[in-house]
Amino acid sequence: MHQSLPDLHWQSGFYELGTDFLTPLHPSPLPSPSLVASSPQVAELIGLDPASFNQQDLIEILSGNHSITLTQPYASVYSGHQFGVWAGQLGDGRAITLGQVEHQQQIFEIQLKGAGKTPYSRMGDGRAVLRSSIREYLCSEAMAGLNIPTTRALAMTASPKQVVRETVETASVVTRVAPSFIRFGHFEHFAT
Repeated sequence: MHQSLPDLHWQSGFYELGTDFLTPLHPSPLPSPSLVASSPQVAELIGLDPASFNQQDLIEILSGNHSITLTQPYASVYSGHQFGVWAGQLGDGRAITLGQVEHQQQIFEIQLKGAGKTPYSRMGDGRAVLRSSIREYLCSEAMAGLNIPTTRALAMTASPKQVVRETVETASVVTRVAPSFIRFGHFEHFAT
């Protein structure tokens, strides 16, 4: 049975580890969002009704503008290397995990990449740009099509909001789905 996103079987999962592992926070709103792409296959994987992509309420949730009552969004902290050099503490600088859902005895975490500034954003604005979001969306779905285990892309939204990188670009959010967003750096963080 397919449901709306708020009606899925939400669980707290990683959030239960507490504030040594994460910072609770809500996504930053993205003005006037529109749906750029969606994956009915990923929707079915998590039990989401693919027809719900036509509803503005879902687009608002996937852009970080509306919250889901039963979720406890957060950004996680981890450590690791950047550019071949130990960087120490890093963390989700532009990704906010909404939580995890259970569907057909499988667990999936749902995360918004480009959802705004977090305590781990360093000097960044926490936003993703449409150009790189398209690349991530296409690559993750291509890898899944080749049966290579990967993070899946549920949807991609964009906004007229401009963000500055090398040039002025369009802000975007990719909704990512994976069994877990735990990375090796989570273990490195507590081992150092």
